Amino acid sequence: MIDSRTDAQTLFHPSLSTCNGRATVALFGEVLVDVFPDRTVLGGAPFNVSRHLRAFGLNPVLITRTGNDALRDELLSVMSRHGMETLGVQCDPIYQTGQVRVHIGNGDHRFEILPDQAYDFIHAAVARMVSLSIHPSLIYFGTLAQRHSVSRHALKVLLRSTNAPRFLDVNLRAPWYDTQTLRRSLQRADFVKLNAGELAVLAETLVLAGNTPPDHARALMQTFSIELVLVTCGANGAWLIGRDGAKAQVTAQGRDTALVDSVGAGDGFAAIFMLGMLRAWPVALTLERANAFAVALCEIRGAVPDHQDFYEPFVREWST
Repeated sequence: MIDSRTDAQTLFHPSLSTCNGRATVALFGEVLVDVFPDRTVLGGAPFNVSRHLRAFGLNPVLITRTGNDALRDELLSVMSRHGMETLGVQCDPIYQTGQVRVHIGNGDHRFEILPDQAYDFIHAAVARMVSLSIHPSLIYFGTLAQRHSVSRHALKVLLRSTNAPRFLDVNLRAPWYDTQTLRRSLQRADFVKLNAGELAVLAETLVLAGNTPPDHARALMQTFSIELVLVTCGANGAWLIGRDGAKAQVTAQGRDTALVDSVGAGDGFAAIFMLGMLRAWPVALTLERANAFAVALCEIRGAVPDHQDFYEPFVREWST
């Protein structure tokens, strides 16, 4: 169900309103391999979002860094198989491809994000050259890949190389963020996506004015000159605040389906929301489609489908 009290065309950046076709999106940040006791699974928000965008016909360029190892070979193989551009994937001679160790016990999972991984050392000059060569329509970045000064500098250089609008996916992962990183990221962003829990953290950390989440979102926009704040609420849908202060929201769809795995649902939501921005969908429709896609992802195992078949019903419906 959609509740919208704002005009569809007032929320999106002017440079995006006529951007149709196979738009190029630069995605900066981590590739993470979840290491389970019996298998490895490629992931990381920038990779997941890239995979979704490519499935819907866009040209995502992932700007990251891996080790010179078997996990790099696996990543490049997967990207090539799905027609994803690999020119932004750097190779580090010292540090390994990013890993998350998954500890399983007592019926629960504990995720350990390892320090000093290859994505912490993204080369600034190479990232800049990639950006200059692809002329992106949109830049996507998060907070995790800014935990080390080398990749922080690379992001700064990348953002200076283009006037493309910036989409910040907050993705707080303790202990790998601090107040300075949050402030710097928000100052650089045009659009901000985060979940309800992350908005509460920002409200407390940044001492945002107001008593309600929408109040906090509006304070965030005013403080950092943000055009749009998008807040996902899990099974309760999502809502956003536009630069005119108006709110739009999508509520739970009421589908009677079993939750299989919610990992990566937020990445799927972000991908479809950006797709809607680039294809100039109305705001209410963009929220509805992003939510429907995130719900569908929760019905399969893993953050990214194994086959294109998963995407086909959405591609057909949304192309009409």
